[in-house]
Amino acid sequence: MAILTVVDWIVIAVYFGIVLGLAWWVMLKKPETSTDYFLAGRHLGWFIVGASIFASNIGSEHIVGLAGSGATDGVAMAHYELHAWCLLVLGWVMVPFYMRSRVFTMPEFLERRYSPTARTVLSVISLVAYVLTKIAVGIFAGGVVFSVLLPEMSFMGMDSFWIGSILVVVITGLYTIAGGMRAVAYTEAMQTIILIVGSALVTVFGLQALGGWDQLRALVDPEMFNLWKPLVPAGLEGTWAPVKEAGKMAWYFNDNYPWLGMLFCAPIIGLWYWCTDQYIVQRTLGAPNETEARRGTIAAAFFKLLPVFIFIIPGIIAIALAKSGLNAELQRQLVGPDGQVIRDNAQSAFPLLVAHVLPVGVRGMVVAGLLAALMSSLAGVFNASSTLFTMDFYSRLRPNVSQKQLVWMGRVATGVMVIIGLAWIPVIQGGKGLYDYLQGVQAYLAPPIFVVFFFGVFFKRLNAKGALAALISGFALGLVRLAIDTPVKLVDDFAYDHGSFLWIMNNVFFQYYSIVILAVSALVMVIVSMMTAPPAYDKISGLTYGTLSDEHRKTSRSSWTTGDVIASIVVVLLILAAYLYFTG
Repeated sequence: MAILTVVDWIVIAVYFGIVLGLAWWVMLKKPETSTDYFLAGRHLGWFIVGASIFASNIGSEHIVGLAGSGATDGVAMAHYELHAWCLLVLGWVMVPFYMRSRVFTMPEFLERRYSPTARTVLSVISLVAYVLTKIAVGIFAGGVVFSVLLPEMSFMGMDSFWIGSILVVVITGLYTIAGGMRAVAYTEAMQTIILIVGSALVTVFGLQALGGWDQLRALVDPEMFNLWKPLVPAGLEGTWAPVKEAGKMAWYFNDNYPWLGMLFCAPIIGLWYWCTDQYIVQRTLGAPNETEARRGTIAAAFFKLLPVFIFIIPGIIAIALAKSGLNAELQRQLVGPDGQVIRDNAQSAFPLLVAHVLPVGVRGMVVAGLLAALMSSLAGVFNASSTLFTMDFYSRLRPNVSQKQLVWMGRVATGVMVIIGLAWIPVIQGGKGLYDYLQGVQAYLAPPIFVVFFFGVFFKRLNAKGALAALISGFALGLVRLAIDTPVKLVDDFAYDHGSFLWIMNNVFFQYYSIVILAVSALVMVIVSMMTAPPAYDKISGLTYGTLSDEHRKTSRSSWTTGDVIASIVVVLLILAAYLYFTG
């Protein structure tokens, strides 16, 4: 029996017709300058900024990976999703500095704060990170969705997975290359609404199939609803120990998420991602002023509270339906003969729920929103990648080039990044899980970037030499770990000798390794800066708290109201409420 009916396909066609129509209307504005193409002319209102941030973030790692993590580990990964407070840090702490600098990219901000070399290094790191995470993972997730919804599709020897991966890239690339940031932002705003409504319906119909929330709690292990318990190694509750057996060189590998590592590492990754990553911050740079940019981040913070309930909970619902036998197809796909979750299939939990629980018509709308969310996430990273390459490399090599040539080069850069991303998919296919893969790579790349941005804003004494040393040393440590991890993921049955140095490095929790990178980067930056001359404070005026003028402070103070403060407090209270509810 076909998963999608004629009615579903009609709903999908209508939805994509509306999205493409909106994209076409936006593209008729004919962006001709680099500001138009890469930052939508800096005319994005607060709702568009907030919805675009959310839509870009909610891509493959959430719809496919996060629901899969919910199916295997319960609400443990809600730690990452409750990072809505990081968006408040972006709006209240970092946005004033970014808006004052009037930059196109985050590396360009580092050039203003430190040096052109720091800009180049961060640009390289960012582009590498996008290839290793956002682009390849997004393409891979598109393939997963197609393989579940259209399992029998084949063309020229390719199965539905590869057909889906390629189709997602081509369709996304068409409107991203043609319309730039304006097309991306406006289509993402619409997709956000559809995605939230559609995903909420998955939760509602899933609970209905189970018999309600109380029945869900009764059918699964109570620890699935505990934010902390699943992260603590069995027998080591209440301790910090990273070892499985005391006195032995054996690192406990408990689904890759130790509670101590999560406590200290997750906020660092969150602050890096939400406050310094071009992929996210580019939306705020497209706002006309500090007020609209900040309000956009507050709106995005409210949106960011939703994934726990519209992605993680559906993953738990899928497992409850499977283990209880209430849905035979989910049971066959997700539960093994031993009654345990098939971890390799867990990342299909959300699309399986869509395919086998939702009624006709609703299924079509949710599938459309599902695919559109994958596309919006890819569109965002395509645009961010092309902006980084064009503005941080090409425009500096050819400073007198025309605006038309800059836009053309941005389109070429997008195509190249897509090809590289496709080549990286086999690495992700060999991983232990989509979300695990993504969080691991980000944990290796985030710490040095976090250090140079936040330390640089709060401490004016830190200089270009310290920043450069921190970036290089931190990035080198991350690449070492990535080089050690990759063969294990890529090559079947590959393993290091038990107890060897490489085995230990591969099995150390990635969170602990990330903390090491953070400590090394911070120490290197401080020591090198203090051993060398201080920066010229007049040249970094307005880029650190220590160099703010009275006019800078006055401008920032006039950009927010009591309503903005109240809205931000409400976000924090909602986060605390979620932590209290999901703590046993």
